[in-house]
Amino acid sequence: MDKFRMIFQFLQSNQESFMNGICGIMALASAHLYSAFDFNCPCLPEYNYSYGMGILALPPFVLFLVGFIMNNNVSMLAEEWKRPIGQRRKDPAVLRYMFCSMTQRAMIAPVVWISVTLLDGKSLTCAFSVNLQLEKFGNVSTQGLSQDELTRLLAKIPCKDIFDGHAVVSREAAERYLRCISQAIGWTFLLLMTMMAFLVRAIRPCFTQAAFLKTKYWSHYIDIERKLFDETCTEHAKSFAKICIQQYFESIKGEMCNFHQHHRVRHHSKDSEEDAKGDDDKLLGITDQEDMNKVLKNWHQCKPPLNLAKPGLLNGNGCAKPNNTEDKSVNSRKTLVAYYSKV
Repeated sequence: MDKFRMIFQFLQSNQESFMNGICGIMALASAHLYSAFDFNCPCLPEYNYSYGMGILALPPFVLFLVGFIMNNNVSMLAEEWKRPIGQRRKDPAVLRYMFCSMTQRAMIAPVVWISVTLLDGKSLTCAFSVNLQLEKFGNVSTQGLSQDELTRLLAKIPCKDIFDGHAVVSREAAERYLRCISQAIGWTFLLLMTMMAFLVRAIRPCFTQAAFLKTKYWSHYIDIERKLFDETCTEHAKSFAKICIQQYFESIKGEMCNFHQHHRVRHHSKDSEEDAKGDDDKLLGITDQEDMNKVLKNWHQCKPPLNLAKPGLLNGNGCAKPNNTEDKSVNSRKTLVAYYSKV
């Protein structure tokens, strides 16, 4: 268990490796899910096509949605798309890159399902057994059967146990023919998907390398910024709760409180004082619920600009100061530098 925990933490620390690992797990899960699936064709002309094509199309759609749900970047993309512009503009190229990356990863499991289903051939055999040309696999005279009876007989080809028309059509030959067509379609589909993935991965960066690097960098930045903000909020909440609980117990009057206070004074050490000071530092000067709510609201509505060269140009709300204030501060710093240089 410790090894698996270490591997999971390592993958989670690296966003791309973590998402690739999730995609691999989803692909293996889809293949195992199909192998465990009990395929039962209804062998009725009215339902064969719906059942066969439903097995081919519906599970991949569900796996595609599950791939999006398991991707942590979905909420990040929606948040970045819906947030107010504030002091940080939105880059449509970054949003497109994030969406395309999530879509590519979410499509791996559906592609595996479709490929395995087509290579197995049961789905297409069930769906198109009624469309066989009887002169290729059976008796042309049809033994005096009507068109409805012949259609019902062809619909039973996928069902080995209930098929009773060996005198009319060779079931083994018809089933083998449909499976060969299905496998040919499956290998063609797999080849097309492989070539498409190769073109997307290999050729796109060659034509727009600078734009590709820019969008990739800021996509990773948005993810890292969100994680660091969540970690900072978590540390602040822990320190806030710890100090709040300590203040609550210290405010209790009575004999038990006096005993604990006396006991704590006796065993007070530098380590405890340093821990208390560390908790105060983690609060970052925000010690009120209303102030914290204001900080969280301003972070969503007015994120700071991406300019580390001017960290002091923010007002109390976290937004950038007006341009005139910025110019004054810059001029004042220039004046101070000139004054001290003369001295």
